[in-house]
Amino acid sequence: MTNKIDEPSNGDEPWLTIVGIGDNGLSSVTPEALPYVWQAETIVVAERLDTVLEGLPPKTVINWAEGYRDVIDRIVSLRGTPVTILATGDPMHFGIGSTLRRHFEPHEMRVMPSPSAFSLAAARLGWALQDVEQISLHGRPVETLIRHLQPAARLLALTSDAATIREVAELVIARGYTGSHIHVLEHMGGDRERVSLFTVEDILDGAPEFADFNTIGIHLVRAPEFLPLVPGLSDDAFVHDGQITKREIRAVTLAYLMPYRNALLWDVGAGSGSISVEWMRAGGRAVAIEQKAERIAMIQQNAAELGVPALQIVEGDAPAALEGLKAPDAIFIGGGVTGEGVFEACWEALKPGGRLVANAVTVEGEMALTSLQAQLGGELVRMSVSRAEPVGRFSAFKPMMPVTLWSVQKGWE
Repeated sequence: MTNKIDEPSNGDEPWLTIVGIGDNGLSSVTPEALPYVWQAETIVVAERLDTVLEGLPPKTVINWAEGYRDVIDRIVSLRGTPVTILATGDPMHFGIGSTLRRHFEPHEMRVMPSPSAFSLAAARLGWALQDVEQISLHGRPVETLIRHLQPAARLLALTSDAATIREVAELVIARGYTGSHIHVLEHMGGDRERVSLFTVEDILDGAPEFADFNTIGIHLVRAPEFLPLVPGLSDDAFVHDGQITKREIRAVTLAYLMPYRNALLWDVGAGSGSISVEWMRAGGRAVAIEQKAERIAMIQQNAAELGVPALQIVEGDAPAALEGLKAPDAIFIGGGVTGEGVFEACWEALKPGGRLVANAVTVEGEMALTSLQAQLGGELVRMSVSRAEPVGRFSAFKPMMPVTLWSVQKGWE
């Protein structure tokens, strides 16, 4: 028997309509969507969209400027009455639609998109969307861009305002991509549309003033050095105090963890956060759990400088610090596998089908992993890595401490 997900509980029509709108106001709204604007009892708009309501029949108007939480509460209180939200472009592409989905069921919502800023920008620039990274810097740290900086890449980015353009140029230059180009696309689809091309150096040398409502296209040059998305960044890419999963071990560990898009990782005993940072660079989400304040500062710095500022950091000691966290799809125990109750709490929280990987360098840690493998199965691997280092006028291989890795997948039942 097939289970249907999010099936409507009754035959009622959706009461909440989200209409995508362009810079040219209601004239950009499709004929199918326009009645939901005219007939709504309540309209929710962003501050800059207030003017599009001129000429509409009288209705209650709610502005997001009142505060996100308060507006959501007001919309909830109107459940069952016709409410229309006006949103820029495609509400489900880095828009309010995906945010509202956390509060309302699909059968309550009707989404009627207009072309997204990405679609409009790609049309203006002649870039194929499937070959372009699409990201949002709107309300997000500009460091979010870092993990997308790859040689010869093309990126389209939403911005918070005009100031974002200069911040991006500064970041691109700081990361070695001098000579790269930035296309600034202002008020696309409206009477004030303007598309301009600059080098990143032009932006910093004094480009003209830009409108706050803009999207940017970034075309990177080839850089002499860059950070690959494949796990195994140089140890020197991280700030650490020596307590870091070394590059070779880290690459193997992440291979066993098997990151995938949007999967949630718990990095227990995170140290410098190298595992959780690389997991997120591969497209996942992560929570780094660490008890030492000085290491938490390192994790924060590494997350920002390596392009994953959204890394969640929890200060505390496992297992107590794990309480209340969202159930993970994967867990890495880099330190503390011998701690009382740590493994048990992790295993209990891990989703069915999730993977757990634990590393140990001590005899006691190895004994604990051997015992767990005997109980639960999985793979047990010992890794030994040597690096060539100078010895006088010559070189010799210096071995690092062997690491024992245990990987196991939790059953589906």
